[in-house]
Amino acid sequence: MGDETPVLVVISEDPHASHRANEAMRIALGVVAGENQVTIVLAGGGVHLLDGDTDDLVDGDDIAKFRASLKRLGIAFHVLESDRPEDPDWNPEDHAVVPVTTADVAALAARANRFIVF
Repeated sequence: MGDETPVLVVISEDPHASHRANEAMRIALGVVAGENQVTIVLAGGGVHLLDGDTDDLVDGDDIAKFRASLKRLGIAFHVLESDRPEDPDWNPEDHAVVPVTTADVAALAARANRFIVF
């Protein structure tokens, strides 16, 4: 595992309005499968990737599958504290969430060798 390449994936696209959020999660899953160390940050509208009701999301069925796969692999979502929804139905699958600040995201970026930003 010492050969892992740190990759930072930042998803700020709103899955209510764009397929790009789903695509970013799919790519992140592929990068994880390539035995890379991946940190996924959800910011802005990207936090809705953890919404309980995926029916209102573009590509909602795929989003549910990809996040379930990431959960099985033990990949946490780092969620920008200022963007975390107050909705009690947010993250009903209790996916691992790490609250982060913008300073934390900057520190993650400083340690990463590669970036994927949506």
